[in-house]
Amino acid sequence: MRVSRLVLAIAILGVAPLHAQGITGEFHGELNGVQKKIIDLAAAMPETSYDWRPGPGVRSVREVYMHVIADNYYIAALLGKPAPAATGIGADYATASAYEKKALTKAQIGAELTASFSVLHQAFGLTTEANASQKIKFFGGDVTRSAAEMGTIGDLHEHLGQSIAYARMNKVVPPWSK
Repeated sequence: MRVSRLVLAIAILGVAPLHAQGITGEFHGELNGVQKKIIDLAAAMPETSYDWRPGPGVRSVREVYMHVIADNYYIAALLGKPAPAATGIGADYATASAYEKKALTKAQIGAELTASFSVLHQAFGLTTEANASQKIKFFGGDVTRSAAEMGTIGDLHEHLGQSIAYARMNKVVPPWSK
């Protein structure tokens, strides 16, 4: 009985800060976590592995990171925060696809990952508790702002998992696993 009350108290205390910051704060927290891991893993991968791919027709390490960068900028634009003009990315997915084909070095990719996550955070900042249920056009459908952000975080975790597998295949241990 005492143990279950203790577990319940810990659970309530653990959830209270998340509830206090609201759903928008939770999304920023989740975005921060996946951002750090993607950027740290990109830095840990040797540049000689950036063109490695697990098989024909599958994205290389470089292509995965370029896709993440392009999507971060594109999704920010869909949420109402334009991508930097130099990227050429707008509200048309073809602009994001074109950006993905740019040939960037490992250092440039690291800088662009950081910049694209900054823009994505700014876009998430446009969502408030009051407008979180507002419908927006998102990848051809009508979804709420909060659903778009939740989907974005899920997609980023998918690419993080992909990047972890790529790193392990290249004998790179994710920095947070050491």
